Amino acid sequence: MAEKIRVGIIGYGNLGRGAEAAIAQQPDMELVAVFSRRGSVETIDPNVASVHIDEVENFQDKIDVMLLCGGSATDLPEQTPHYAKLFNTVDSFDTHANIPEYFASVDKVSQESKMVNVISVGWDPGLFSVNRVMAEAVLAEGKTYTFWGKGLSQGHSDAVRRVEGVKAGVQYTLPSEESMDEVRRGENPALDKTDSHKRECYIVLEDGADAAEVTETIKTMPNYFADYDTTVHIITEAELERDHALMPHGGFVIHSGKTGDGHNQVVEYSLKLESNPEFTASVLVSYARAAHRLSKEGQYGAKTVYDIGPGYIHPLSPADLRKKYL
Repeated sequence: MAEKIRVGIIGYGNLGRGAEAAIAQQPDMELVAVFSRRGSVETIDPNVASVHIDEVENFQDKIDVMLLCGGSATDLPEQTPHYAKLFNTVDSFDTHANIPEYFASVDKVSQESKMVNVISVGWDPGLFSVNRVMAEAVLAEGKTYTFWGKGLSQGHSDAVRRVEGVKAGVQYTLPSEESMDEVRRGENPALDKTDSHKRECYIVLEDGADAAEVTETIKTMPNYFADYDTTVHIITEAELERDHALMPHGGFVIHSGKTGDGHNQVVEYSLKLESNPEFTASVLVSYARAAHRLSKEGQYGAKTVYDIGPGYIHPLSPADLRKKYL
């Protein structure tokens, strides 16, 4: 049996924990260590080494691919160019507008270090990105729509919890069924984000808070809810804990186009995720395999999902993939 791909994780929040769980499911990988600014952390598997991030350079010859599981706002813009000097890496940088600049900063380091550094992996950016490009390549005359949800929005949930009278709460983004039906019928509507999505809040009130007043404050909150079709549900703490503890998400990429004599053709791809961070981590782990394989071939530089064929992320050999799936 071939030697297993040796993987490390930097950052041990929800994404890092999801990565540990995903590595355990892969037949050709082993987790060498988890690195954290907190030093020792309690991992899922107590046998996994937990190491302070300052010691990461001591593991250059022990790790084939490093998963960078920090946040896109402040962690990854600093960490990825730094660790790309030392390791093959995979990250989930998801600030869409800054990806070109981010790619350039990582690639500059990658070209010098001769490492493979895969950026912006996940489901959006990531799997949704691949499906948008494939649909547009095949159906050149058409329009692509992305709908997100049902998904728990951390930023909007924080905004809800800041409202006076709210003890606890969460907010979900839901795709508009009416708008999706228009797209599926090939009508190619002009949609903005307020047409495409609705917002649903589940809140627990402080003792003595006025439900009608709190609801009105939420629904009229500028930049968050005022421009959306927003529903507010008043629930108990027990219901919040029982029904809203997970971090679900998902969405749809729909491309509606025409071919030949004006025939409508619709391509649709969807995800329904019970745990957003665990699924995102699973995508990172699959691309760790690709990073390792590309490195073994002598390739290097920053890469995105557009540069890596699906055969590189699957554990089977090209011959087995042709036999089993093609």
